[in-house]
Amino acid sequence: MSTQVREGSAPNFCPPVEEGLSFTFQDQNGDTVQLEFLGLLMHEDARYGFFFQIDEEAPALSSGEVVVLEVTELDADGQPDAFEFVEDEAVVRDVYEAFKQATRDLYRFE
Repeated sequence: MSTQVREGSAPNFCPPVEEGLSFTFQDQNGDTVQLEFLGLLMHEDARYGFFFQIDEEAPALSSGEVVVLEVTELDADGQPDAFEFVEDEAVVRDVYEAFKQATRDLYRFE
């Protein structure tokens, strides 16, 4: 794993501090899911986290569908502390396109 901090292609994008960084979340059914953090994007007065669900069949640093979560709370240091699933498909499309543009030098999209 690389310890080099990667840089995005846009000033509104914050990449993960290390590759393969993952977090455990609890979904609306109370089940836990492991998500690899791909970066944070500021878009129209909101912050969005981009994640990839990981498990034994799809480990960190592999590829798959991107999950978009909106930051709903910040901690005392101004860092994301709580996220919520984005249900508005138009918002998801907009922020995902912005994410693809900002990360064009980091990730490949099909």
